[in-house]
Amino acid sequence: MDNTDFECVHRVVIPPPQPFVKSLKNNLKETFFPDDPLRQFKNQPPARRIILGLQYVFPILEWGRKYSLEFFKADLIAGITIASLAIPQGISYAKLANLPPILGLYSSFVPPLVYAVMGSSRDLAVGTVAVGSLLIASMLSDVVNINDNPTLYLHLAFTATLFAGLLEAALGIFRLGFIVDFLSHATIVGFMGGAATVVSLQQLKGILGLSHFTHATDVVSVMSSIFSQTHKWRWESALLGCCFLFYLLVARYFSKKRPNLFWISATAPLTSVILGTLVVYLTNAEKHGVQVIGHLKKGINPPSIMDLEFGSQYLATVTRTGIVTAIISLAEGIAVGRSFAMFKNYHIDGNKEMIAFGMMNIVGSCTSSYLTTGPFSRSAVNFNAGCKTAVSNIVMALTVMITLLFLTPLFHHTPLLVLSSIIIAAMLGLIDYKAAIHLWHVDKFDFVVCMSAYFGVVFADIEIGLILAVGLSVLRVLLFVARPRTFVLGNIPETRIYRSVDQYPNANNVPGILILEIDAPIYFANASYLRERISRWIDNEEDEIKLSEKMSLQYVILDMSAVGNIDTSGISMLEEVKKIIDRRGLKLVLANPGGEVMKKLNKSKFIETIGHEWIFLTVGEAVGACNYRLHTCQPNLASSDELNIYSSNV
Repeated sequence: MDNTDFECVHRVVIPPPQPFVKSLKNNLKETFFPDDPLRQFKNQPPARRIILGLQYVFPILEWGRKYSLEFFKADLIAGITIASLAIPQGISYAKLANLPPILGLYSSFVPPLVYAVMGSSRDLAVGTVAVGSLLIASMLSDVVNINDNPTLYLHLAFTATLFAGLLEAALGIFRLGFIVDFLSHATIVGFMGGAATVVSLQQLKGILGLSHFTHATDVVSVMSSIFSQTHKWRWESALLGCCFLFYLLVARYFSKKRPNLFWISATAPLTSVILGTLVVYLTNAEKHGVQVIGHLKKGINPPSIMDLEFGSQYLATVTRTGIVTAIISLAEGIAVGRSFAMFKNYHIDGNKEMIAFGMMNIVGSCTSSYLTTGPFSRSAVNFNAGCKTAVSNIVMALTVMITLLFLTPLFHHTPLLVLSSIIIAAMLGLIDYKAAIHLWHVDKFDFVVCMSAYFGVVFADIEIGLILAVGLSVLRVLLFVARPRTFVLGNIPETRIYRSVDQYPNANNVPGILILEIDAPIYFANASYLRERISRWIDNEEDEIKLSEKMSLQYVILDMSAVGNIDTSGISMLEEVKKIIDRRGLKLVLANPGGEVMKKLNKSKFIETIGHEWIFLTVGEAVGACNYRLHTCQPNLASSDELNIYSSNV
């Protein structure tokens, strides 16, 4: 093999140029269509494409063709089971949102039907959630007093739901689901735990039978409101509330210990409602200070499209409420859907889920429903009940419809303390202290983010807690970009492998050569930092050489394997680094720059500046070539052919 062959095989290649339009198209595709959703339409006749398009928008058209009687039996049992949970939870969460209790049932009727047609998850059970309800109550109460103007408050809740739906659908249609990813796992754990703590404490109002209570959500205001009214505590209400809470917690404990007994926990809320209603009705407890739901009107959802409120006075508030609740509900719903999809080994499309969530909230806002998503508790019951498809949501919706048409008068004597017990029992499951401990052991910064969200929600406000946690998460992303890691690499003994000397203490430094790895793309945000950091590494290396009297430093090799991209500021930084290294009498060498980096280095003429012969495929080849020059006493003068021949033989 001659010298030319070595050069062809081992020289770092500059990728062939691409037309700007094609390059832009590829970049947009990678950004917004990483899953290539249009792949299924390729090489298909027009009629087939129309069918595939309809199936993409309405997944029920795809799996509905394969639906069987066996699937229906499983979905029927699962649907009835989750309905037994949805009815009491819906009423409870509507009260938490300061909305009429009947809205909780309305929201468990229409939105699940929409999701069954458009959703891609087989296991997600749609309904209202405690955190979303609390957010609506907290944010809308800032501008409207529920006691002074309940009608306006209700209309604003519908409007906020509409804006939430529009945002969710827009994120899905424009493939912007990655925005939700800024809610990290640590943020969600802390936020949910804080919200669950606040919600649980607020439910002491119902347990203790208090009529007047603060609208604030911070723990200081809540506890102050509780203990400033000790003379109004109702022992009858407290006793019954504690008994039902104990029953709900015991039922959940047994269901966790024995998963086949999931139905005990699933039916416990409805059982509590039935028992509580009977106790109040038979003992006339209502006359002894035990508060009840009262009248619930019969009938299915009335239209509410004319109730939407777009007045300029409240537009900013309902928009902000819609945005915050949309992001939180998306994060929870998609995370829950993906979790159960993983158990059953199927895939759900996050962007399609966003469109489905958006449409069910848009339709819901026009049919007297408020914010809905896929709550974990209800979906877990659906999963454990053996659901096969989204038909379980249809069964649940029809069960709720029957309740709305015929059974609502039966809830007249249902005590509020039972609803409070149901909410507290559900919220205690959201305080995931084990996850917080895990974060502490694995990543201290994630733990700080988690605790910031928790204490922000508990001691300040839900919005402040969320903003604080997201802000810290974004700050961390910026720090990763602006302060990338750089490592000194050494040779693993008896190999040609080079790794970080911090990770591998047995790795040996190469005399006369400093090998640095840059662990991130080089952008304007980190260019100055990298220039200073590389200079400091060189200073440190030369100081050590003076103390140990080793071979003087001759070469600085930058391993660019992890540098996926570079901008003009990054190229300017490399030019400055080269000048700094040249002034010191050293030589800059690059190892394994990627295709995108090579294209930009070539267009900026930096390759001509450094010399193509100083760019190598691997660190091993670069070290071999530098050693060759060191041992021939020509550190900066060996020819390109000599370098390529030597590096090819290494």
